[in-house]
Amino acid sequence: MTQHPLKLPDFRLLIVGRTVSTLGDAVVPAALAIAITRATGSSGALALVLGCAMVPRLLLLPLGGVVGDRFNPRVVALVTDLVRAVAQLLVGVELIGGQPRLAHIAVAEAVGGIASAFAMPTATPLVAATVEGPHRMRANALLASAGNAARLGGPALAGVLVYTAGAGWAFILDGASFMISAALLTRLTVRHTPAQRRPLLADLTEGWGEVRSQDWYWTSLIGHAVWNGAHAVLLTLGPLIASRRLGGDGVWIAMTQAGAAGVLAGSLIAGRVRPNRPVLLANLGLALYALPLLALATAAPAPVTVTAYALAMTGLGFLSPVWQTVVQQRFPAQVLARVTSYDWLLSLAAAPLGYTLAPLAAHAWGSGAPLLATAALVALACAGTAAVPGVRRLGPGEEAAGAANGDRSGPHAQVRSGTGSCGPGRQAS
Repeated sequence: MTQHPLKLPDFRLLIVGRTVSTLGDAVVPAALAIAITRATGSSGALALVLGCAMVPRLLLLPLGGVVGDRFNPRVVALVTDLVRAVAQLLVGVELIGGQPRLAHIAVAEAVGGIASAFAMPTATPLVAATVEGPHRMRANALLASAGNAARLGGPALAGVLVYTAGAGWAFILDGASFMISAALLTRLTVRHTPAQRRPLLADLTEGWGEVRSQDWYWTSLIGHAVWNGAHAVLLTLGPLIASRRLGGDGVWIAMTQAGAAGVLAGSLIAGRVRPNRPVLLANLGLALYALPLLALATAAPAPVTVTAYALAMTGLGFLSPVWQTVVQQRFPAQVLARVTSYDWLLSLAAAPLGYTLAPLAAHAWGSGAPLLATAALVALACAGTAAVPGVRRLGPGEEAAGAANGDRSGPHAQVRSGTGSCGPGRQAS
């Protein structure tokens, strides 16, 4: 009988390393937003820094997927953890210096974004390689819950650091967390069946063909892309609205703290509930993101805004393990990193647009107009997936035979004909 995931030494190493690095990452968003807005007083400067991290990540994600399928994902993850550690430590030193230079911070964040493009596609293959199919949903839920518990403490820790030692120490902490994660990865043993070596274009084309072959998959990714665009708008405009209209920087920290609690609650729910239509329910949960956008647009009282954000992020927390599990069940191991890279690429594609257009639209029409428009788009795109037959029909099920070991015969034919089984899973951001 297959062991519980936590009884597997490799999974324990994976979950500890992922949780530690997540805690470090959870401190950064609030600290970065406050540090940049304090230094410049401009949402445009914050958008620039966020965009510098996002754009190279998006451009290189497909290449990261090919690398993740060709090479051992453990090695790729280890190297990228070290690169990101150096990048975050450099940002921390820049901020501690007292006169942060925006260009230096933007370059360091761009380097971190490049490393992320190669790291992100390894997450799903690492779980698939360390945990057998029947327990992957539990493993994904455990990873999500542990990571989200770490995120729960991140904003509060960020607030303590910002108001005591300074924002730079949040980045020092994040860099140290990546170093710990890399050290744990050196001890991890991962099964890896490398993909057949072919020209780069052929590998990219095959991965894209996998994405296009399933209507529930690519249509859901459209909704996820709109969600991430909306998230970018909120991250860009939210800190200044909270500071100037809702009561100060503390309101923004409270929002991020409540959001972390919502994500944790959603992942815990995902680990205990087995809905008949998991992907449909998860996509409908993402539509809740319209609530905090509406609250910010109308300058609703701080408690209402904080609660709305918590509810919205609960939907995200439920989606993450559900989506990851169904992807692991539905795609063979030899294409999993490429599929994941396209997943992230399509899902995050609208984020740079949100970072760019949000401050421009706010300058032209005020912050309320872009927030209201974005609320309508995210509700329509995420709830609209209910009109797709594949999304409505996709129910819970066991892993298709052969998907875990890369057998590309029977199971993929089942998936393409719509008779295969499914599971749940994925984080939109």
